[in-house]
Order: sequence, then C-alpha cells, then structure tokens
Amino acid sequence: MNEPKIVKGSLEMDPTLFDFINSSLLPGSKLDDDDFWKNLESLIKDFSPRIDHLLRIRDDYQSQLDEWHIKRRGKPHDSDEYLQFLAEIGYIQDRPESVQIQTENVDPEIASVPAPQLVVPVDNARYAINAANARWGSLYDALYGTDVISEEGGAERSGSYNAVRGAKVIAYARNLLDQHFPLDQSSHTTSTKYQVVDSELRVTTGTSETPLADPETFIGYTGDPAEPKSVFLKKHGLHIEIIFDPEDAIGAEDPASIADLMIESALSTIMDCEDSVATVDASDKVRAYGNWLGLMQGNLEIEFAKGDTSVVRKLEADTVINGPDGSQRTIRRRSLMLVRNVGMHLMTDMVTVEGLKVPETLIDAVVTTLCGLHDITNSSETKNSPHGSIYIVKPKMHGPDEVALAVAMFNQIEDFLGLERNTVKIGIMDEERRTSMNLLSCIEEARERVVFINTGFLDRTGDEIHTSMEAGPFVPKTEMKAQQWLEAYENINVDEGLAAGLLGHGQIGKGMWARPDDMADMLREKIGHPESGATCAWVPSPTAATLHALHYFQIDVVDVQSKLVERAATDRNFMLTIPLLEPGRELSPDEISAELRNNVQGILGYVARWVGQGVGCSKVPDINNVQLMEDRATLRISSQHIANWLHHGIVTDEQVLSAMKEMAAFVDEQNAGDSDYQSMCGDLNSSIPYQAALALVFEGRDQANGYTEFLLTERRQKMKAASA
Repeated sequence: MNEPKIVKGSLEMDPTLFDFINSSLLPGSKLDDDDFWKNLESLIKDFSPRIDHLLRIRDDYQSQLDEWHIKRRGKPHDSDEYLQFLAEIGYIQDRPESVQIQTENVDPEIASVPAPQLVVPVDNARYAINAANARWGSLYDALYGTDVISEEGGAERSGSYNAVRGAKVIAYARNLLDQHFPLDQSSHTTSTKYQVVDSELRVTTGTSETPLADPETFIGYTGDPAEPKSVFLKKHGLHIEIIFDPEDAIGAEDPASIADLMIESALSTIMDCEDSVATVDASDKVRAYGNWLGLMQGNLEIEFAKGDTSVVRKLEADTVINGPDGSQRTIRRRSLMLVRNVGMHLMTDMVTVEGLKVPETLIDAVVTTLCGLHDITNSSETKNSPHGSIYIVKPKMHGPDEVALAVAMFNQIEDFLGLERNTVKIGIMDEERRTSMNLLSCIEEARERVVFINTGFLDRTGDEIHTSMEAGPFVPKTEMKAQQWLEAYENINVDEGLAAGLLGHGQIGKGMWARPDDMADMLREKIGHPESGATCAWVPSPTAATLHALHYFQIDVVDVQSKLVERAATDRNFMLTIPLLEPGRELSPDEISAELRNNVQGILGYVARWVGQGVGCSKVPDINNVQLMEDRATLRISSQHIANWLHHGIVTDEQVLSAMKEMAAFVDEQNAGDSDYQSMCGDLNSSIPYQAALALVFEGRDQANGYTEFLLTERRQKMKAASA
C-alpha cells in the first residue's frame, strides 16, 4: 500500500523523496527548510508551463515536417525547397556571426586536458565508485586481460598467470615508454634502474646512465630519489606513473623492478541519471540521488563479497609526490565528475501539483545541484571541483530556446540555493537534429555556462529517423554511418565548438565505443576521435579508458584544433540529406530479414533487462553473440527503424511478429545462465518485457520524437507492481 503523499503548499510529494531531501540533503546545506519548499514550489509553477509550451512546439514542428513530406511523397527530394521551408517555420535559425564562450572557474580536466570520459549509471554505487576511481588504470592489467595482446605463440589469457603473455605485455609497455618518453641515448627496453639525480631522472641501461630526451616530461617521484617507489612522467597534460616494487611477483622478475605502468585515464566521468539507468519511481531516483550526494560529500562507499573476503570500495585519496627539485605537489586520483539529468519531456509523479505530474527535469536539476552544493562546501581531499563548479549535462534539448530555458532554470535554482551566478555549468548534448542545425545559437544561449558539447550519434540517428519518418524508407541501419548527414554532423560539432572558443573553457566530445570486449579494434579505430579535434570521447569501462588514453599521448589534440580552426566550415545543410533508400533500390528478402531480425533481437535483449530487471545499461549480446554496451539510445534507433519500415511497407506486421517470436526464444536462450532473468517464451501474452518490445515497434511512430522512455517506464512500473 502506497504511503500518503507529503503536502507542502501546493506540492504533493512521495514520502521517500521528501525524507531524502529533508534528512540527507538539506542538513549541512545551511538552507532554511520552509524556504526551500516554497522556492521549489515557485520553480515548478514557473517552469512547468514553459516546458509544456516548448514540448508543444516540438510536436508542432513534427506535424509540419510530416505534412511537408506527405505532400511531396513520390517526388524527387528538393533540398533547396526543404531548406527554405525549415527556415520559414523557424526550425532553422540564422547562424550567429560571432559567439564567444565566457564560462569561468572550469576545472582543467574539462577546460584544457584532452582525455577519455566514462559514462556510468549512478544508481549503481559500485559502478559509480569504480568510475570515479578510474582516473588511473593499470596498463599491465588492461593489456593482459584484453585482446590488444595477441594469444598467438602460447600467449593465451585463460588459466593462471601466463609468463609468455606477461612478457608481451611488458614489451608493449617498454615500447610505449620509448615512444612517448624516449631516453637521450638508449632505450627503456634495456633499463635496469631508475633514479633521481640532481633533479633529473636518470635511467641505467647496460653500464651507463642516460636522462630523458626531454627532461621536462619528468615531473616527480615518490620514495627515496636513489630508490624511488614510483616516478611520474607527463605528456599532453596526461601522466604515466612507473611503479617499482621488487617484492611484487612481476617486479621481482623485471630487471628494473618495474611492477606496473599506471596510466592517467578517465579524467572526467558522467554520473548518469538518464539513458543508462532504469529509474521509474521515487525509490529508484532516491538511490541515484543518494549515490550522487555521497560522491559530492566524498563519503560514498560500498562493501561486497569478493571470493572468500569482504571488500570495501571508496573514493581514492590523492597522492603527494616530490617534484624534481624536491618540492611537494599533489597528484589527483579521482575523475572529475559531472551528472546527467533527464530530458524535459519526462513527467514524474514523485512530485505532483493538484494531482498532476511535473517535469522530472526540474526535480533532477534542483536535487543534483543541491547535492553539488555539498561539494562546494566540502573541504576534504575528496573534493570534486577545486574551482567551485557543479557540472550538469543536459540531454535531448531541441534548439536554442530549450537551452535558454535551461539557463533560466539554473539562474533561479542558484538564487534560491544561495549559489553564485554560473556556479552550475551546462553540458549540451548535441543529439537532436534541431540542436545540430542550430548548434552555435545553442552555445550562444549558454555562453556563460557551457563546458561541453558532445555528439551522441546514437540518439542523433534515432531522431533523424523519427524526424523524417514520412519522407520514405530509410537505408539499413548498418549503412547509417556511411551517410553524408552523419559525417557533416560530426564535423560541424567540432567546427562550432572551436568557432565559439570552447578551447580553454570546455570539452568537445564524441560518442561511445559500444563493443567493450573488442579493445584491439578500439585501439585501431577510436584514435579517429582525437584526430577529429575532439577533446574527449566516451568509453564503456575503466579498462577501455586506460587503453583509449594512449591515443591522447599519441595525438596532441590542442595542436589538431589549432589547425582545424583554419579549415573551411562544413555546410550545415549537408545534415539535411535524409538517409533514405535510393529510388528504385529493391532490398532482397534476405537483406530485409537479416535487418529485421537484428533489430528485433537488439530490442528484446535490451528490454528484457530494462523492464524485467531494472538494468538501464549493460553488456547485451547481439544476434551474433557479440557483447554490445546498450542503453536507451540504441533502443531508440532499432525501434524507430522498424517503425519506419513498417510504415512504408518494407516489412509487414506479420513479419515483425514472426521475428519477435523467433528472437524471444533466442534471447531467452542467451540469458539462460542468468538466475535473475525471467523467460519471455513461457507466456508471450503475459510477458511484460515482450509486450513492451511490441509496443516500442507498433506504437513507435506515435511516440514523441521517437523516445522510448514513456513505454519503458510504464512497463517497468507494471513489472515492479507485479513483483511486489
């Protein structure tokens, strides 16, 4: 039985949320309780109608786009006429002549040092702590445990420690040192001793000592200068720590007693309240909020069983090292943390006004900012932002008017929480077409707050399909990345960020590597992100962060950006080339079947966990049993793609239903080893996850902007109620 709601003025609040705010969040904030609730009420009443107005504008634009395409169905696409139409209805605004970002008090992890970025569901405390501590990662572990090191020649990963594989790892690491921190006259591969002499790192190779070719790359050490425990090297703003330990199993066998190389990896982490979580009610949200608060207070920890022992994880403390001249400095051990709020299209009954749901983004904004206030006043060594900023990523905003609303919302929140203006910094997710087409205008609206623009190509693809749903059938999903609009989108994101002067103020980010087990491929391919001028790119795990960090030692992103500033800007009209099947192209039955089965399997595999288990992000095996990191963005693509093919007669209802039944059995088999998994095929009619998957496809065309959250949340709430 649900507890009665707590009433404060016109607000009716879920007691779980009310108790969290009253007992955990407000104490220590120096805010007056009564004033807080009055100010929250005022914020909700002020911004709810403004959000509703902007959501109606979204719907109106979509209706006009649908009508335009329907009237021209069967005719060749006229790009000039289309562009004129979008400008006339206000979908595209004039590009500002000059925008200059003015954001201040930005920590260097975001402002100036290119590096990998983790995204992690904040409702899982263990994952959140691991990600926060993923600023440093073991190169030896990352190499030994992944496919970066070949298993050929007896270097298999299975079983106990394999000395052959270990030798390959050590050789890789030594070559890495030679590549980035070469010695003056020799090689790290033959090193036998490292010591600090006269403020300089000296390396013994053979019978001689040699310094680094660039002595400035040596920035400090721990222990005795003659027998250091570790030395720190630096390139492109990132550090490598060489660990010496003759008592360690690896160090004991190493000529120089090197036990490991620690790589500065995930300099920043997004603690996610959005696409990677399945939070559908107050108890779910409070778990996420509580973890974010613990991270901001620096006291989040978790105890869990590991084998026969109990392990406690908490935030890593900083390390004090000796500089080359003996002076002390501090090496930070924790990632700088941002938090991602939900989009403004979601409504919640955690708080209601006269029984009506309110925009969840308002609750997110207030609560996560108030959590951040605890960091502002936190004087411990686990402080997140020494520069006194709170970093909030805003997803799924459509155009500059919605960015302007976010700025106004945070103005009001700062006022009633007693924070200085622009304490809250905004990350703009460039993942909806109207934002992409007006990106510089969006940046201009947030020019005193913006610290982040990031291409979310997965959501962007989902929005591309839904926005042009009536234009015709889309190409198969596997062909999307080769389309002109996507290349233009990625380039323009960098162009506009540089044009606005984001360098020195914030990040230009790129999307996720979705195959967490394929690290060799990641090393080959993801170097394209720093080469494109992106200062950060998303990775799915701490191990991936450590390996992707190697790209930032190799590529001087700041130098790349300085050259890109001079290139001709990509024409944003290229983003309006709709990725439709060419007229006259006939897909074979096998092509259609393969595409449909692949999409359906992906939907069922993800929804079975989201709805069935409340897991918002996890490794999900695809139809070929390749593990993919899936969240709602990938689901949006697959469901919209099938909805598009259904709408245009590429597939039929019967074909979809047949594929659904076949793939339900396949997904059940893939998850047979999961004791928490609930089979769908026992009774498809009563399987809530299976019925959710059907709804996502057959009702997909009617979902606002093609978003999946509405149907997922409804079905997950139903699942929780059935399990209660």
